[in-house]
Amino acid sequence: MLAVVPAAAQSPGPQGREQGEYREQRWLVPTDDGSARLMRTVVYRPTGDAPRPLVVINHGAPTSGPATAPQPRFSSASAWFVARGYVVVVPQRRGYGETGGRQNEAYGACDNADFTTAGREGARDIAAVVSYMRRQPFVRPNGTIIVGQSAGGWATIAYASRNPAGVPAMVNFAGGRGGWRHNIPNYNCSPERLVQSAGEFGRTARVPTLWIYTVNDTFFAPDLSRRMARAYGETGGVVQFELLPAFGKDGHGLFSAADGVPIWSRYVQAFLERHR
Repeated sequence: MLAVVPAAAQSPGPQGREQGEYREQRWLVPTDDGSARLMRTVVYRPTGDAPRPLVVINHGAPTSGPATAPQPRFSSASAWFVARGYVVVVPQRRGYGETGGRQNEAYGACDNADFTTAGREGARDIAAVVSYMRRQPFVRPNGTIIVGQSAGGWATIAYASRNPAGVPAMVNFAGGRGGWRHNIPNYNCSPERLVQSAGEFGRTARVPTLWIYTVNDTFFAPDLSRRMARAYGETGGVVQFELLPAFGKDGHGLFSAADGVPIWSRYVQAFLERHR
């Protein structure tokens, strides 16, 4: 377990030593909103110091509230990418957990949700992480892959609408917002607005995206995930939609589960080989 960074050491960059086979290390990454807030981040690296392509993995939003979010690590998924030669960066965005600050990704009232702004605020943090980490000597300036799960998948879709340079592909695992309304599974806030926002992102997105959902996702059921992907593609977004069989008790956790890696990895591997 990596130690919590003490207040006196809070300046951008690495915090403490690398640990373990995958060189896990705490970093602090600057935001771009003028607040001087630093995103608590975990970095994993392959052996050696030669520049490697970057993968940024983006976390979801806990149903118990953003302030309760633990430091994201995605250790099993991160190990899979590191084994394939990527530097993996897992930031904790503004408003979550130890990063703290204003909850910029809030979408407002459940029946009148602004999912577009919420996604774009998440995308803003992704952009800040990409910009900062690409300046590190061990990261290549191109070939960056963006991956996100749940709210992080939604932020990834929003980031795709920016068409960032040097990013050939993005992967959305179970992306969306407003799931588990009133803490009830399969009950969503403003699903029509979610579909509409997906279409808005697709209107300007031209980066190839892979969307992976499961038939037993209790946040975004198959009908809703299909509609989001269809709206994204019909407005111009480049989307490959994969609906996988049921996984565990709730397929929403496929990406983060260690036993989920063998299931999703073959789709991701094939996708990345086509879009290097």
